[in-house]
Formats: sequence, C-alpha cells, structure tokens
Amino acid sequence: MNEGTATAALNGGGPAGAAAGGGDRDGASAAYRVGRTLPLRVEIVRQFRRRRTLVAFGILLALPWVLVAAFQIGGDPGPDGMPSLVDVATAGALNFALFSLFVSTGFLLVVAVALFCGDTVASEAGWSSLRYLLAAPVPRARLLRQKLVVSLGYAAVAVLTLPLMSLVAGAVAFGWGPVELPTGGTFPAGSALGRMGIIVGYALIVQLVVAALAFLLSVTTDSPLGAVGGAVGLVIVSNILDAVTALGGWRDFLPTHWMWAWMDALQPQIQWTGMAKGTAVSVAYSVVLFALAFRRFRSRDVVS
Repeated sequence: MNEGTATAALNGGGPAGAAAGGGDRDGASAAYRVGRTLPLRVEIVRQFRRRRTLVAFGILLALPWVLVAAFQIGGDPGPDGMPSLVDVATAGALNFALFSLFVSTGFLLVVAVALFCGDTVASEAGWSSLRYLLAAPVPRARLLRQKLVVSLGYAAVAVLTLPLMSLVAGAVAFGWGPVELPTGGTFPAGSALGRMGIIVGYALIVQLVVAALAFLLSVTTDSPLGAVGGAVGLVIVSNILDAVTALGGWRDFLPTHWMWAWMDALQPQIQWTGMAKGTAVSVAYSVVLFALAFRRFRSRDVVS
C-alpha cells in the first residue's frame, strides 16, 4: 500500500479515492477532511479484531455459567454469618444476576474496563504504529477522541454483558421469579427489572474512574500492560485504604468507596444518597483524568 492509498483509507475512502486525487496538491488538499480521518467504524473493527477483546468478552460470557456449575456441584448456599446476596443467589434469575454483579464489581469488571481503555493508545505506541497514524495525518485530538469513544463503548458493553448473560444463565438454571432479599422480603419481577437497570447504570458510572485512569496511563506509557496494571493496581490500593477505618470521612473521597452503593437500590425504598455521592466522586475524578490525558497527549513527543 502506497502513501496515498494509506491516507485515503484513514480518511474513510479506498484506493479509488486516492486515485481520484490525481497526485496534484490541489486535489489532495480538496480530498483531505479532518472529519473523515480515522472513522469510528474503522477503529471499532480494529479494536474488535484484537485478541484481548475476544478473550475479555469470552471470560465475561463464560463466568455466569461457571458460577451456575459451581452452585450445581455445591448445592444451594446456606446462611453463613451476616445475610448476603450469596444466600439467595439461586432463588431465581434476577437474584443470580445480582450476585454475579456483586462478586465481579470490585475486580473482574475493573480489569475488563482497564483493559479496553488502557490498551488502546499504549498498544499503538508499542507496535510503533502511533506515529504513522499521526503522519497520515490524523489530528491528535481527533485520534484520541475516536479511540476514547470506541474504548468507552467496548467497556460499557463489557459491563452490560455480565448481568445480561447472568440473567440468561440464571433463568435456565434457576427459573424466573421475584427477587428475594437476604434480609427477607421480595420484589416482583417487574419492579426488580427497573431496579436492575438503576444498578447497572450506576455500575457504569462508577467504572468511569477506572476507564479515565487507564486512559491517562495509556497516553503516558508505551506499555499496554503497564497502563492496565497501573489502573488495576491503584484501584486495589484504593480498596485497601478504604478498609482503614481510622481514615474516617477521608474515605468518602476514595474512588472505590462508593463502588457497592448500588446495594441501596435493593432497600424497600431506594436510598439515593450513597449513589449520588458515588456519582459525584466518579464524574469529578473522570473529568480531571480525561482532561489530563488530552493535555498530556497534546504535548507528548511521539517517537514510536
């Protein structure tokens, strides 16, 4: 592929579009449009074809069935100390989906989101293809925006995939019925679906911090593993600090402190205070981290 053909492909065209320019400067200038460089559909396909995308979605799709097999082998869970979602995990599909989300929020979903948002720019630098994208030319701000939109899209689909597949696996294994609460009481299925939507929506908002942190590290380093591992590691540190009760009210400002505030949606009357605080903290951190990522990438000397 010659230089003209490559440029035309990144502009959303093909060889015919490159030929139409005729090689003269006026034609090339007329053919170049900033808004046509690196179309979203191109970036979507490029990221979908990566092995990490297929592996991540494979794990998220397989996990509910692994949990079903574990319950089938081990039998129905019994009360063990304080009431928890595991006690009623096999009561129906909705209970099983809530349990799957509960056990995955703190690590598996964090890893999936960090993988999609931390790998996107760092992998290009690691493959020494980032400078060729910029030389095509794709403006830096547009390149970063396109990659961010696609990465956030895949991260959102990943977060949605787990509860949706859990509903399917739970319906097959345990049937469909109202939600049984660990502390007693039930919710009808219709009402429970609405609350499930609130819970998943809040889970998406909370994971914004992970996405923003991984994205910032992705534009800072040429190592995808460093970007993903750094984001996951800082989340782990935040969880450890959150367990230090001596910090008192300072824990409210930790990005992971409100990660499980969606449990308030399972109260007889939904308690919004915790989720409102968690949303405010998550959005505030995310805006700052995304802004730092764009600022860092704008001044970065791209040599790889």
